[in-house]
Amino acid sequence: MRHRPLGRTGISVSTFGLGTMVLGAWGNRDHESCERIIRTALDAGINLVDTADVYALGESEEIVGRALAGRRDEVVLATKFHNAMGDDPNMRGNSRRWINRAVDDSLRRLRTDRIDLYQVHRPDPTTDVSETIDALSDLVRAGKILAWGTSTFPAEEIVETCRRADARGVATPHTEQPPYSILCRGIERDVLPVCEREGMGVIVWSPLSGGWLTGKYRRDLDAPDGSRAQTNPDHFDADDDAKHDAVEALAPIAADAGLRLTEMALAWVVEHPAVTSALIGPRTPEQLDELLRAADVTLDHDVLDAIDRVVAPGTDLDPADRGWDPPGLAIGRRRRARGADPS
Repeated sequence: MRHRPLGRTGISVSTFGLGTMVLGAWGNRDHESCERIIRTALDAGINLVDTADVYALGESEEIVGRALAGRRDEVVLATKFHNAMGDDPNMRGNSRRWINRAVDDSLRRLRTDRIDLYQVHRPDPTTDVSETIDALSDLVRAGKILAWGTSTFPAEEIVETCRRADARGVATPHTEQPPYSILCRGIERDVLPVCEREGMGVIVWSPLSGGWLTGKYRRDLDAPDGSRAQTNPDHFDADDDAKHDAVEALAPIAADAGLRLTEMALAWVVEHPAVTSALIGPRTPEQLDELLRAADVTLDHDVLDAIDRVVAPGTDLDPADRGWDPPGLAIGRRRRARGADPS
């Protein structure tokens, strides 16, 4: 497993990280199996483990905490806050009030005294970003977190966050975690260049585009049992013609290169010079074994050029894959009010 510097943190992480969203109620409910996946990933050389408080409402963090018993110092442990963790309207967001509670809850579930990378899961238009920056800076000083970053922030939000942090004389965000895959390349236009300019590490999520780039979804065939298209249909459009067309064009490119489509897709995301690590999210030990085959794959220029001809650089085949819609797209922000509901 190769390793790369994580921005300017002084920390090195594996080019593949382990994403744990589907370990627990959102995927694999067998905790022993989930813990075995984590330990196997560590044995294979992965040293970055990424989770979030919202994944199965804390269950994923608890699984990770148990699995890392005795091996905590081997791991760069990352988690996130922002999403709702209860009915209380203050149990969410990016306020100092919630951050201070959320970090302690995560530390308890993860069974650790510090989080290596604490990430703001999404922007929060209701909170002044300076408040978020101050709260995170205080956590760094307290030793509860060692570095902090953003996740799924558009380029303009990253720039503003860096500007505000600079003005306050504190560390700017160390990392960004955006969605990135052959089918979702929009961040090449702005997010990745901004991260390079700011010296930020980049940890990408959904490098297989929710399973599309495994080749398991085919036109006119039912989705495989247990696949995301079956278990989470609200967040997966199995009838997306553009994605079907792209996958059908990409499969022979992989075959001609002597690779599985999965291997080519994972190797592709870490080719970008701004990308530090790609998160793989296996639900079963067998899936982990398959994903790890791509760890040492590199792609030659002919393969990369062929992929560009299928999905042009900077293109998102489905805008929903960007992971966050800015408030400026809401009706009330696009139209002058004339007595209509502005929401």
